[in-house]
Amino acid sequence: MGSENSSRRVAVIGAGIVGICCAIELLRDGHEVTVIEPGAPGGEQSASFGNGAWISPASVVPMSMPGLWKKVPGYLLDPDGPLTIRWSALPALWPWLLRFLRAGATVARVQATARALSALLHDAPRRHARLAQEAGVAEMIVQRGLLYAFPDRAAFETEALAWQLRRDNGVQWQEWDADVMAARLPPLSRRYRFGAWVHEGAHCLDPGRYVAALARHALARGARWQPAQARGFTLHADRLAALQTDAGEVPCDGAVIAAGIGSRALARAAGERIPMQSERGYHVVLSDPPFELPIPVMPSDGKMGHACLSGGLRLSGQVELATVQAPPNWRRADILLRHARASYGALAALTPDALEKRALRWMGHRPSTPDGRPVLGRASACPDIFHAFGHGHVGLASGPLSGRLIADLISERTPPLDLAPYSPQRFA
Repeated sequence: MGSENSSRRVAVIGAGIVGICCAIELLRDGHEVTVIEPGAPGGEQSASFGNGAWISPASVVPMSMPGLWKKVPGYLLDPDGPLTIRWSALPALWPWLLRFLRAGATVARVQATARALSALLHDAPRRHARLAQEAGVAEMIVQRGLLYAFPDRAAFETEALAWQLRRDNGVQWQEWDADVMAARLPPLSRRYRFGAWVHEGAHCLDPGRYVAALARHALARGARWQPAQARGFTLHADRLAALQTDAGEVPCDGAVIAAGIGSRALARAAGERIPMQSERGYHVVLSDPPFELPIPVMPSDGKMGHACLSGGLRLSGQVELATVQAPPNWRRADILLRHARASYGALAALTPDALEKRALRWMGHRPSTPDGRPVLGRASACPDIFHAFGHGHVGLASGPLSGRLIADLISERTPPLDLAPYSPQRFA
């Protein structure tokens, strides 16, 4: 199996934030690394490019919570809600959806998931700050905290279980009243009169450029780059001999599957049936916004993240459950824009044409497991293949630690936390 002192030739499949962090940590351990990715690192094809840019220790609350099953009919009927399900995709989604609802059926289950997510996220801002500095892009990670905004305290208290999960996992926040909200966030509508400021939170000024910078850092440290699409694995006596790609075989004796939504078929080839679906996410970036948002904000009534990044004001969120092949429903992006107009008077003052000229829309695929936890661990069919995908909403934040955990496994070290909650075999 190798030892801490033996170098392996490792193919990392995927150049999103998780794959690149795996590559950097493997290089740190002295392994030979080849990164396999058909597109540019951090390019528009990756979920890393389009995420909300939040790096939040508070992102421990799973999507599936007790009582969610009662809301599913509404999600099917309401095309404007924060979560929607396409009717045409329902037959294919139904097995995943049942697992998803079961995962959040009891408080005990969501508490277990919150603990598992907290283990990956609690020090994420510090890990990113250190990684960005190492790669020469320290300015890309900004630590001013993150604000969850509510119309009033009563609205905040309707999310009591979510905030209790955060408190139980060490997340701290300051409560802001209407006066503090007005002083700290002048552009935000005065209808938001209560806030929870998670002061340890951070954000990334440009996730796509950040991942590209980390990839350059990996290449400078000796990683090889192979622009190709991974297809499968060549095994000899149940040990890995090569990765099969559309550009030929890549000889290796270790492989990491970190291909986001494309990981499911590769995981199947490695012995796992992972119930993973695309939580299709949308964003709109408004170039040259008429105000500066000093702290990223998530208004409670839209569950959408707003952040001023280097390219403009990014409005991100929305969850659409549909097949990967289905065309984008740009109405979902328009909902983000409409909500932002209601949240900031300076946007409402712009004409629709002026707003439209500034708007750039994007849709991507969050690779999501039904229990809201990523898949991290050794494959069943071959001890030389490792899974590192399915991070859903927390891929950016949990990338550095996920990379470290995978490198520990490949280097035959005991990881710093129990990987059982993320086991690839937990769905068997």
